[in-house]
Amino acid sequence: MTVPAREGRADFRGYQTWYRVTGDLKSGKPPVVILHGGPGAAHNYTDSFKRLAERGRAVVHYDQLGCGLSTHLPEKGADFWTVQLFLDELDNLLAHLGMATSYHVIGQSWGGMLGAEHAVRRPKGMRSIVIADSPPSMVLWVQEANKLRDALPAEVQATLLKHEKAGTTNSPEYATAMRVFYDRHVCRVTPWPDEVAKSFAQIEADPTVYFTMNGPSEFHVVGTLKNWTIVDRLDRITAPVLLISGRHDEATPAVVQPFKDKIKQARWEIFEQSSHMPHVEETERCMKVVGDFLDQHDR
Repeated sequence: MTVPAREGRADFRGYQTWYRVTGDLKSGKPPVVILHGGPGAAHNYTDSFKRLAERGRAVVHYDQLGCGLSTHLPEKGADFWTVQLFLDELDNLLAHLGMATSYHVIGQSWGGMLGAEHAVRRPKGMRSIVIADSPPSMVLWVQEANKLRDALPAEVQATLLKHEKAGTTNSPEYATAMRVFYDRHVCRVTPWPDEVAKSFAQIEADPTVYFTMNGPSEFHVVGTLKNWTIVDRLDRITAPVLLISGRHDEATPAVVQPFKDKIKQARWEIFEQSSHMPHVEETERCMKVVGDFLDQHDR
């Protein structure tokens, strides 16, 4: 089924946020906005969520500021790239598209962190939120990532450690070692689908946001988010919540558990054949689980 799509750009503080709307914003069903990960990974790898438009609701993808088809700002420093910046950009996009009074949110990885920050404010128009493969605490994320890292082949661990100590994490050798981890715990589809490869390639082309907020890899988090947590605020979320993660996910069950413990209305679905991208690794089932959840909470 082919659903019409249109692209546009929203002005935001003198910059441009690129977006794509698949489907009709006036269909009668609340649209869903997709918050991609990274930070700075762009929308590409979340492309499969556009299939939710086949159920008759509009699906909005966008590239957060600093990546993809939105304005790039490599000259900006850590004081610019803040959680609040991206919350304000999301609010601006919702208003620009006229959907702030009724919408759903799907946030994947960093996008789930951003979505949770959005949800604790209890926006009146948000019908539900899907938090996919996300941590509520970066300290917890790193603890669990290091456990997964310890299970990598000894030579891979040695290579990672060597370059982290030397400050040469931009080395091709470091990238090759990282890929061993990524193939186990980020995307287990090999070769990587084109949309996944594109998101990683664009981080490599402009790593400003990712390096500033996260660091050089998923498990070497030295950026401004290294102490970020929302655990003590999760009980403020009142909208229905669907948690999804993969059995082999870098967002391990221990990472996701605080969401389930702290949000009374949260439901959790684990995808047994997936790692960090069930929407790529088990697309059919993921679209059904997420689509059914959104349908249940349209009103």
